[in-house]
Amino acid sequence: MSWSGKKGVDKAFAMLRTLPRVCLANIRRNPGTRTKPLRGRAQHGGDKHGAGNKGSGQRQNYMRLGYETGNNPFYLRFTYEPYYKGHHLRREYPPLSLSQLQKMIDTDRLDTSQPIDLSIICNTGLYQMNPSHKHFGIQLTDEGADLFKSKVNIEVQWASEPVIAAIERNGGVITTAYYDIHSLWAVINPEKFFKKGEAIPRRMLPPEDAVDYYTNPANRGYLADPEKISWERLVLAQKYGYQLPVLEEDPDYTMLTQRKDPRQIFLGLEPGWVVNLRDRCILKPQDEQLQEYYQS
Repeated sequence: MSWSGKKGVDKAFAMLRTLPRVCLANIRRNPGTRTKPLRGRAQHGGDKHGAGNKGSGQRQNYMRLGYETGNNPFYLRFTYEPYYKGHHLRREYPPLSLSQLQKMIDTDRLDTSQPIDLSIICNTGLYQMNPSHKHFGIQLTDEGADLFKSKVNIEVQWASEPVIAAIERNGGVITTAYYDIHSLWAVINPEKFFKKGEAIPRRMLPPEDAVDYYTNPANRGYLADPEKISWERLVLAQKYGYQLPVLEEDPDYTMLTQRKDPRQIFLGLEPGWVVNLRDRCILKPQDEQLQEYYQS
């Protein structure tokens, strides 16, 4: 090959390196080729008729929604599997991990010198729940159980065995308690509830399918026998191999033993009381029938 021919080949290869890849977007027909016109699909399919040379398809009556497949709507032509049937009626517990709880404590969002419940955790702004979406409280998960080092008195709605062990290993106390749907609206936003001027409602007892969980001392249920809970604390400590701290000798014994009454929503506030935020006072019922209703 001559020197000039070799130089032309090098230029061709250099040009190919800079050109884009061959695809449908950058190819064209050969010069002089003719495209065959498309054939109409029916009688007068290729004709141009009507006002403004519009085809008849632009003036047709479009079928109703759901009838795209023919005379039967699509929800009758195709099968349906009710995968989520009944799920919209079940109670949901949005999760909160132990690592997130420890982060709230480290950033001073939570005060460990006071009992922690659903209202205080929602007040941090880092935990969101909506009772209209069947949310019934906090599910405390064991993510970050090895890193949890705080002593707390916490009340949640659902907790597993490793979570209970992580709380009690550090000298803390955990309680699982149930809130009905009306109590939840007051608990998650107390300020909004107090501004309504309504009396604090009684907390209802758990439904039939949740009674076994909240009366079981192994789950630290708020309806369980306190003596059986003390025994289950010892059993769990022996199972996980840690020394159970003695609550009676703890300097924070008063804080750790504070618990709500099964009918109580807010700690320190009784059912039937009306909190007046404007005058900064509490109105208590004086009628005997109201006192009997809220204290029963």
